[in-house]
Amino acid sequence: LCCGRCWVFVLVFVCLVSSVPIKPLYTVTQSTDDVTVFEGMRVTLDCGYETTATLYLFWYKQYPNESPKYILRREKFGEGDTAPGYKERFDASLNTSAKTVPLTVQNVQLSDSAVYYCALRPTVRITFSHPLQKHLRY
Repeated sequence: LCCGRCWVFVLVFVCLVSSVPIKPLYTVTQSTDDVTVFEGMRVTLDCGYETTATLYLFWYKQYPNESPKYILRREKFGEGDTAPGYKERFDASLNTSAKTVPLTVQNVQLSDSAVYYCALRPTVRITFSHPLQKHLRY
């Protein structure tokens, strides 16, 4: 009889705990200062974060008047990914104790001049290069 009451208590407790909504916290901190470096040098761009959710951090590169381009993803539990064309010179290491994921660019080239974004969730969406056609009925 006692075990039956304990079992009911445990079920009720679990239901109460699991019904409490928990909103994840996402915060990314980057320096807004411009970075100047000579060609051929190495540069590191800082990114700090705070999150209560599963950790997936992304770096993007954006040229003026263009959409951001995916560079890489780092994960707390996994290898992550680096886009083709960036594997040779771009790297980031996730430091969960310091809560940082700095991006390092080796052998900097003039074409690396861009705005770089750090993000906690994927932010680039698939877009169509041609407008969709709407068929009208007469």
